[in-house]
Amino acid sequence: MNKKYLANLLYLTVLIFFVMLTLPSYADKKNSDENSVATNMEELRDEITANKKLVVTNNMSLTDGEAKVFWPVYDAYQKDLHEINLRLARLIDDYAVAFNKGAISNEKATQLIDEAIAIEMEEANLKRRYIPKLSAVLPGAKVARYLQIENKIRAIVRYELAEAIPLVLAE
Repeated sequence: MNKKYLANLLYLTVLIFFVMLTLPSYADKKNSDENSVATNMEELRDEITANKKLVVTNNMSLTDGEAKVFWPVYDAYQKDLHEINLRLARLIDDYAVAFNKGAISNEKATQLIDEAIAIEMEEANLKRRYIPKLSAVLPGAKVARYLQIENKIRAIVRYELAEAIPLVLAE
């Protein structure tokens, strides 16, 4: 990997990590700063989107023809992935609320586990749904390369989240 790729990936990861951790805390905020918070989060999301797209652009080596048909599929995928990210943020927020109350009941732990697995399955199903769409506009090797880039970014985000989220306190 080249240094520019790593720098872009690191910057993107930090931004994604920040959004994932701050989104739940802002979601419940209901005061006069609400519009300001929403604007700031929207600006941050736009910056992440632009930087992620830059990482993909720098590593896909798309021809002009491929780029023309790839980017609409990419944008649709990112929109669907955003919904999964929001669901994950709600799960993290739900866990944070439960964690801050102390030991987590077995029932709550089971509920959190079920939702976490459902989110993982939804993300896997999203990839499965988009492979034919990507394959219709790109050769197989470039589809694989794009999915590798997405997987690397998601793996870094998951690592950062895993490092930041404390282990469950049992009853």
